[in-house]
Amino acid sequence: MAQSNIPSTCFFMILCLSLVIHTQSCDKSQSRSEKAALFVFGDSSFDVGNNNYFNTSSRANYHPYGETFFKYPTGRFSNGRLIPDFITEYAELPLLPPYLQPGYIDYRKGVNFASAGAGALLETRQGFVISLKTQIGYFKNVSRLLREKLGEAEAITLLSKAVFLFSVGANDYSFLFDTNSSALDSFSREEFVGLVIGNISSAIEEIYKTGGRKFGLQNVRPMACVPYARVVAAAKYNMSCLDQTTPFVQSHNKELSKLLLKLNNQLRGFRFSFSDYFTFVKERMDHPLKYGFKEGMVACCGSGPYRGIFSCGGKIVKEYYLCGNVSEYVFFDSAHPTERAYQQFAEQAWNGKASLKGSYNLKQLFKS
Repeated sequence: MAQSNIPSTCFFMILCLSLVIHTQSCDKSQSRSEKAALFVFGDSSFDVGNNNYFNTSSRANYHPYGETFFKYPTGRFSNGRLIPDFITEYAELPLLPPYLQPGYIDYRKGVNFASAGAGALLETRQGFVISLKTQIGYFKNVSRLLREKLGEAEAITLLSKAVFLFSVGANDYSFLFDTNSSALDSFSREEFVGLVIGNISSAIEEIYKTGGRKFGLQNVRPMACVPYARVVAAAKYNMSCLDQTTPFVQSHNKELSKLLLKLNNQLRGFRFSFSDYFTFVKERMDHPLKYGFKEGMVACCGSGPYRGIFSCGGKIVKEYYLCGNVSEYVFFDSAHPTERAYQQFAEQAWNGKASLKGSYNLKQLFKS
């Protein structure tokens, strides 16, 4: 009898051992396949609704914003999705909510801190936006919560694998010329650009100190001839385009490239993706037909010349025009591209060739 029980006992021991090994293997496989989180910082190109939750006039929580994809206004300054929305899709992540949205958020997938109108400088539209410094403060709070929930080691692993995506700088320069800013009298162009780049550098280094290692940035688009800038140029300077912004933008983009190369050399484990938003937008403004658009210089929604008056939705100026086919336009309102334009850029940032030596595209950055 004893001999006849041995095979049965061995069988069950082997079965149990097999189940343990299989479970461990599944756990390791799940750990390896865990998607990298995405944390988003910046301005209206990236804001998915943070500005809905505090007192500001920089909001897009009314019709016709969001009409194409969401079928209702979400706070995104476009007819549909923005660049980070497409990046989350490509990275197989859920759509990231705005950080200020009430309710518990599982930050293990990431979150969006961006605020329409925000710049790198604290003074840019101060009091009406979430500044970059404040966005970094919010991230530090998220980092602390992740450490409390996951433990130090697991939180550091999550942050080191995460991608930190930035779109910031454009508002710092537009703020100089579409308001009565005194900064033009106080700083030279080189000094002002240096302040903007310095704040971007500080933000990256703060995230690096918390454990972040992978950063995605885009340069500033051409600003002089976007619809709203043409209206400002005509009204304030009797010019066809706001050409004063161009030297600032060119200097910023040059210095941003230099900053990323410097950080790549100085910070151990630092990896970055750099996307040329300037060339992307300029090409579509100058040659819309080449990229499947019919109109690159006039907005789909707005009023006045080029529909450059910020009246889309009728909140500021009651009467406004809304085009019949939004997919034909590069710009949805006086300052912000259409979902179709954003999607084209997101695809380029995800799959395109590296724009700087040592950089990755976003797909490579997520996989690395």
